Amino acid sequence: MELLIAVNPDPDSRLPYLLRIPLAAGMVFRTSGTWPRTTALYCYPVPADEWPDDPDIVVRVRLRSCVRRGAAIDLVLDRGRENRSQLVFTTARGRDAVFWQSPRTRKQARPGIRTPTARAAGIPDLQIIADSHEQYPYRFAAQQAAVVRRALSCGDYGLVYQRGWSPR
Repeated sequence: MELLIAVNPDPDSRLPYLLRIPLAAGMVFRTSGTWPRTTALYCYPVPADEWPDDPDIVVRVRLRSCVRRGAAIDLVLDRGRENRSQLVFTTARGRDAVFWQSPRTRKQARPGIRTPTARAAGIPDLQIIADSHEQYPYRFAAQQAAVVRRALSCGDYGLVYQRGWSPR
């Protein structure tokens, strides 16, 4: 499973790259860049048969995950940096549009966004588990949750929700 970016063979196109995502029969988009570094990139969906027989590949990266979640396709690439991105299907000015964004571009689009502080719906006693090996754990002071310290097999923080279960 690979993410492929090739040079668009159409010289009249204003979008110089073709992006191929291995979802369903293979989704192909025309786009203006090889990665959404500073801004979200506009993507124009095209039929899968527009992918050339002998493409001039610019970027070939193995994918760890390619999952469609509602109006978005989440991509996780198998590389150290610039490894997460998302294709978002939306409506702009009354027309369907697709934008390719990374966490950095999403944060730049809405810089003042805050994490919700309301209590989790339907969970009266939400507990956040912080790894006991974490030297200075985050306290989650603004959240309406209890922080419990215990050894975690992976990661630094976690949530466990199971009816009737308590880590105490």
